[in-house]
Amino acid sequence: IMSKDQNIFANYRFDFQIYFDFSGYSDMAIGLGHIFGFTFPENFKYPYISKSITEFWRRWHITLSTWFREYLYIPLGGNRRGRTRQIWNLFVVWSLTGLWHGASWNFVLWGIYYFILLTIEKIFLGEKLEQLPGWLQHVYTCLVVLFGWVIFANENIADLGRYFLTMFGANGALYNQTAIYQWYTHIPLLIVLIIGSTKLPKQLLRKGWTRLKLIDAISSHQEQIRFVAASIFTVLVLYCSVAFLVSGSYNPFLYFRF
Repeated sequence: IMSKDQNIFANYRFDFQIYFDFSGYSDMAIGLGHIFGFTFPENFKYPYISKSITEFWRRWHITLSTWFREYLYIPLGGNRRGRTRQIWNLFVVWSLTGLWHGASWNFVLWGIYYFILLTIEKIFLGEKLEQLPGWLQHVYTCLVVLFGWVIFANENIADLGRYFLTMFGANGALYNQTAIYQWYTHIPLLIVLIIGSTKLPKQLLRKGWTRLKLIDAISSHQEQIRFVAASIFTVLVLYCSVAFLVSGSYNPFLYFRF
């Protein structure tokens, strides 16, 4: 997915690729479940707006985190048996979380990476992190998650150090012709992805829906109008999605790798 000759832009692309790929798949599963009469819990709640790693894992892959918490962390004793036992429980949970994604050392390292970060947040940082300005908390979280995806995506451990150096400009990787071309041609898409990973589109849609209710409040056919408007919007989104799939190359579901 990534190669050592790429720059930090490649990592940002992977961040959004794995989020929209897996989050979209989860939303499809929830929708299909409703069609057949099943109710599945929400699996992603805007994880990239988080202000701590603890919050990030409350928003990312919620069903997996919940399973490990309820069937492993709590039965092991959670945080009820002292500080040392809590650290051990976190180590066991996150080592197994890494292995859950695949029998590769990069996944184990990724799990231990989050074990260290969550241990620092839960036991040592505490409220100190919350006292920082909100934007600084958010930058900290985004950078930590960014580094985590580098470990997650690179199965060759020997290349990790080289990739980290390349990300931050080694050998001119931030300002060579390839990097400049990538930033120049993909910035509009990057902006769309950033906005799409926040609550803003949903908030705008709700505002538009509220205005529609006000407009058709005097109409005796307001339910029909809302139904038609929602149907048209859904068809347009489906058309755009299919158009992108047809025009793009074969790109299977990313999480099939794990």
